Amino acid sequence: MNKKTCLFMLPLLASALLFSGCGSVTPGSAISDSASGTGPVALSMTDDPPSGVAVLLFNVNLTAASLESSSGTSVSLLPNGTPIQVDVTKLQALSAFLSTADVTAGTYNSLSLTFASPQLVIYNVSDTSLGSSCAVGSVCELTPTVDNSSTVTLSSSPFPITVSSGSPLGLLVDFHLNTIIQSDLSINLGATNGITVSELPSQQPHFGFLTGEVTATGTNQFTLQTVWGRSFTVDTSSSTTFANFPSSACSTATLACVQTGQIVTVQVSGVASKGVVDASQVSYVQAANQLTVEGTILGVSTSSSSSGTSSGTTSIKLLLHGNPTMNASLPLGGKALVTIASNAAFSIDSQGFTMPSGVSFTSASNLAVGQDVTVTVSPSSLVASSGATSNASGWWQPPTPSFTATAVELEPSQITGTVSDLTSTGFTLTSTPSFFCWSFNNTPATATVETTSQTTFQGFTTDDLSGVSADDVVSVSGWLFAPAASTSTSTSSSTSTSTPPTVVAQTVALHSDGWF
Repeated sequence: MNKKTCLFMLPLLASALLFSGCGSVTPGSAISDSASGTGPVALSMTDDPPSGVAVLLFNVNLTAASLESSSGTSVSLLPNGTPIQVDVTKLQALSAFLSTADVTAGTYNSLSLTFASPQLVIYNVSDTSLGSSCAVGSVCELTPTVDNSSTVTLSSSPFPITVSSGSPLGLLVDFHLNTIIQSDLSINLGATNGITVSELPSQQPHFGFLTGEVTATGTNQFTLQTVWGRSFTVDTSSSTTFANFPSSACSTATLACVQTGQIVTVQVSGVASKGVVDASQVSYVQAANQLTVEGTILGVSTSSSSSGTSSGTTSIKLLLHGNPTMNASLPLGGKALVTIASNAAFSIDSQGFTMPSGVSFTSASNLAVGQDVTVTVSPSSLVASSGATSNASGWWQPPTPSFTATAVELEPSQITGTVSDLTSTGFTLTSTPSFFCWSFNNTPATATVETTSQTTFQGFTTDDLSGVSADDVVSVSGWLFAPAASTSTSTSSSTSTSTPPTVVAQTVALHSDGWF
């Protein structure tokens, strides 16, 4: 999602596309196939934006990943060769599970990663236009050039590594956007410390999140297919929790909630050979034949009613980050114009987290710039946008589809900044304009971060708030709530709320070396 502004995870275990019929296992354990002479390997990644712009979206395709053995043999970690699209900016304090592959036991000297098709959407918070067409205060899209080879080979520590039969191994690849994205917004994948790698702890590594469509169900397990064409057997146990399933799907939160055709997100806590993963949590995303999209709110506006009050129609500008069905009319990086239906349902994707008192997300009045939300699209209202072609300098405005939302669900936002004003329950987080899209006019934005007993702390000396110190640079994954009686703001406005929003922290991750 991590000293990293984001990390994605790629446990590399099962080279076959078929599933094995493994039984359920205890969540948190890493499974392996000791009889095969192979060991599980896992991979993760991260980002960091440059000064002068707020990086709203950085998509890149991982087209190849391989380990090179001491004998010179290359072992592919993407068995079916299908590129995997990664939105690096959405993983500041989270991880995303990508693939599995069996790796023969032995010593490996390096990891090679090949990338393609970078996509960059930025908010220009500098004092000058970019590329002669991206004006100050505007959201712009660019397909950046790659300054050097698209393949990066990592051979420094922790290499050489040893994969042992039956022993899981996790590798975390840190993707530092602040180093990789150059001052001219080109991409230099080979920049010093632009991409680094470390080994995950051997005890109960966290393999991240995996989203896809349920294609089959069975005893203690189900089959999940991702949008990039990989299928996984997902094992569950009595310890697996099931979150956000509507009453129409099931009355009790069990495996019976999971039905063919649903889109779900799996928190992967264990990995095995032949495409089998262990789930600690399964979260409902959307029903079969439904259309949802996830994005970051860039602007909120409310029209006046016929009586002249401000209780008319609410609309939002939404930067599209996630589209579980990959609907071509809702392109990632697009800036959708969304009308909130008057009877739209509002909810929180709590993922089993208990919200503290004093926060709410029950109506359009609770919408705020910077929130991440999943909205349910009314299919008949969807109007696609062809978008604008790029100009001579490569810049253009993102495509702007429009639709009506019949439901809005609050998701965890990703925020990075500096800690101050510690209290017994949280702290103030100050984010520079480079790291938070609702920083305006090159001024810092602040948020009040509230932690609970359920908050996870990563990289600190203690797994609680006592390990956090003033001036720490951290990434927070949490639900952003608008302050009471706040005035909504958009990225085209110079006005911001005087009272900071509250972020209920699910995860707080320390950047111990100062990198994002």
